[in-house]
Amino acid sequence: MAWCEDQGVHYIFGLARNPRLESLIAGELADAEAKAKNSGKPERLFKELRYQTLKSWSRERRVVAKAEHLPKGKNPRFIVTSLSCEAFEAKELYEKIYCARGEMENRIKECQLDLFADRTSTASLSANQLRLWFASLAYVLMTALRRMALAGTELAQATAGTIRLKLLKLGALVTVSVRRVKIAIASACPLKGAFVNAHRRLCAAA
Repeated sequence: MAWCEDQGVHYIFGLARNPRLESLIAGELADAEAKAKNSGKPERLFKELRYQTLKSWSRERRVVAKAEHLPKGKNPRFIVTSLSCEAFEAKELYEKIYCARGEMENRIKECQLDLFADRTSTASLSANQLRLWFASLAYVLMTALRRMALAGTELAQATAGTIRLKLLKLGALVTVSVRRVKIAIASACPLKGAFVNAHRRLCAAA
């Protein structure tokens, strides 16, 4: 943090919770718990703090606290940032800016797990790089399919793995003749409507 401040680089970092920090939002945690009991849903409140550690920090810094109560109990979270209150209020800073890094992690995980970008176990670096390129290209194509062909359908927000499983990984009867290859998908396909709609949109885009 000191280096970022010396270089004029803004930052947002997660801050490990501790009894001292939690004591500063005890009132907000109690309010969130009361609201959660009344609503039956998770509730969260935000609070601005000026905080300095007892030993490791050289100066006081802006800390944003999230006082949240979940069905399993309290869930306080803290972030420390160089961004000012005038630039971003506490709720926006936490939910729109800080949490965005979690969404990016989800997209990386999606590419790794759903499209096998982590299968880099071949003997040569170039072969592993090629595999990674293929996985990355597949992710770009899957994202384009979701954006262009699946908008407004039940798969509009689906992960790449769900799209592969429900839309693309289908049983079909393949008939090969002299003049054509015919692929017949079962008429009872659960997502027949989404498949037909996606095909129509892609043809129109082409």
